[in-house]
Amino acid sequence: MAANSPPRAGRREWTGLAVLALPTLLLAMDMTVLHLAIPSLTADLRPTTSQMLWILDVYGFLIAGFLITMGTLGDRIGRRRLLLIGGAAFGATSVLAAFSSSAEMLILARALLGVAGATLMPSTLSLIRTMFRDQAQRTVAVSVWMACFAVGGALGPLLGGLLLSRFEWGSVFLLGVPVMLLLLVLAPFLLPEHRNADAGHLDLPSAALSLAAILSLVYGLKVLAEHGPGTAPLAFLALGLITGLVFVRRQRTLADPLVDLTLFRDRTFSTAAALLTVGLMVMAGSQLFTLQYLQLVQGLSPLQAGLWSLPNAAGLMVGAMSAPALAARTRPGLVIAGGLGLTAGALSALTLVDATGGLLILVAASTLMGVGLGPMAALGTDLIVGSAPVERSGTASALSETATELGAGLGIAVMGSIGFGVYRSRISEWAPEGVDVHTARESLGAAVDLARSLEAPLGTELLAAAREAFVSGLHVTAAVGGVTALIMAVLAALLLKQTPRAEEGERAPAGRSTETDTGETGREIAPTGV
Repeated sequence: MAANSPPRAGRREWTGLAVLALPTLLLAMDMTVLHLAIPSLTADLRPTTSQMLWILDVYGFLIAGFLITMGTLGDRIGRRRLLLIGGAAFGATSVLAAFSSSAEMLILARALLGVAGATLMPSTLSLIRTMFRDQAQRTVAVSVWMACFAVGGALGPLLGGLLLSRFEWGSVFLLGVPVMLLLLVLAPFLLPEHRNADAGHLDLPSAALSLAAILSLVYGLKVLAEHGPGTAPLAFLALGLITGLVFVRRQRTLADPLVDLTLFRDRTFSTAAALLTVGLMVMAGSQLFTLQYLQLVQGLSPLQAGLWSLPNAAGLMVGAMSAPALAARTRPGLVIAGGLGLTAGALSALTLVDATGGLLILVAASTLMGVGLGPMAALGTDLIVGSAPVERSGTASALSETATELGAGLGIAVMGSIGFGVYRSRISEWAPEGVDVHTARESLGAAVDLARSLEAPLGTELLAAAREAFVSGLHVTAAVGGVTALIMAVLAALLLKQTPRAEEGERAPAGRSTETDTGETGREIAPTGV
C-alpha cells in the first residue's frame, strides 16, 4: 500500500455499517407503512380531510426542511452524537404517535418524527464517509446504504399489512422503537465520533432561511401536483426561490456559512447532485402512475399492488449493489450513463401497456428501471459525499438527501402535471354523455368511484374511458421520462468522464483537514477528498 493511501476499513467499520443500516431501513419503511393504516386510523381518530393530508405529509415536509440544518449541525457537535440524539427522539416520538388520541396529537407526533428523521439521514451517510476512507470501500458502503432504502421501502407495506391484520393502527409506529433501542445500545461501541473542530458557530438566521426555502418549495410542488397551476402553488414556489436566493447571498458573506457554496465549484459534486435530483424526479414520476395503474386500472388491492412493486425494489437493490464492481472496472460516469440508458429503454416499454392488460410488461419495465437507476443513486450519492472534504461530509450528506427530496417532489409535480393534464384532456373527450365530467376530471380515483355509482352501461363506459385516458397519460409521462433519462445519460458520460475508477484511489489531498476524531484517539485526521 502506498504511503499516502487512505487507511482501509476493518471488521469494526463493516459491523458499524450494519448498525447504520438500522435507521436507514426504518426511515424508508416509515415513508410507506402509514398508507395501509389510513382506513383504521380514519375510523378511530376521525380526522378532517385537511388533517388527514397533514398526517400524511408533515413527516416528509419537515425531513426535507431540516436536512441542511441537521447535516451541518452534525459537523459541529459530532455526527455520532447527533445520530444518538435523533435516534432517541425518533423512538420516543414513535410511541407518542402510536398512542395518539386525536388527529392534532398525531400531526404533532408526525412533525416531531420528521425533525428527528432529518438528524438520522445525513448522520448515517456522513459517518460512512468518515469510516470508509478508501474510495473503493466507500463506494461499496454507500451502495449498501442505498440498497437499504430499497429494502425498507419494500418491507414497509408488507410489515404494515401484517401488523394491521393483528393489531390496531398505532402498531405501525411501534416498529421504530426496538430499532432505535438497538441503535442506541450498539452505536457507542461500534461507531466513531467525528466532527469538524473548526466549523464555527451555527448561524440561526441561515437555518431559518433554509427551512423556509425548502418547505415553501416542497409545499408548492405538492399543491401544484394536486391542483395544477394556480395562485397558491406559484406563490409558494416564488417564496421558496426568493428565500433561497437570500440564503445563498447570506452564505457568501459569512465567515462560517451554514452551507459551503464552494462545494458546487467541483464539477463532480454539482453534476452528481443534478443527476440525483433529475433521476429521482423520473423515478418518482413514473412510480406515481404505475402504482395507480396497479390499483385503479388493474383493480388490485393496496397490499397486492405492494407485492407487485417488489420487483422494482429488487431491481433498485441489484443495481445499487452491482455499482461498486462496475465502477471498479470503468469510470463511474459511464456506469451511470449505462444505467440511465437502460432506464430510458424501460420507460419506453411502459408505452406498450394498455388499459386491459400489460401487467407483466409494467412489472418487467419497472424492474429494469430499478436496475438502471440503482447505479445512478448509489454512485451519485457516493460522488457527492466523496468529492467534499471529509470535514464537510455532514453538509455534503445533507445536500445529497435534499437533492433526492426535491427530485421526488419535482417528479410528482412536474411529471404528475404532464400525465394528469393528458388524462383530463382525454377524459373530457372520451367520457360518455350524461356523466359529471367535472368530477371525472379530478382524478382517476374520482372517475372510478363515480362509475361505480352509475348503472350500466353508463358506468361501464365511463370506467373504460377513464382507464384509457389514464393510460394515455402514463404513456406520455413515460415518454418524457425516457427522453429525460437519455439526456441525463449523455451528460453523465460527458461531465463525469474525468472521474477516476474506484480502484484508482483517492486524489491527493489539497491541504490539511480540521476533522477531529473525538471518539477514538482525539487526533486530527488528514483529508482524503476523492
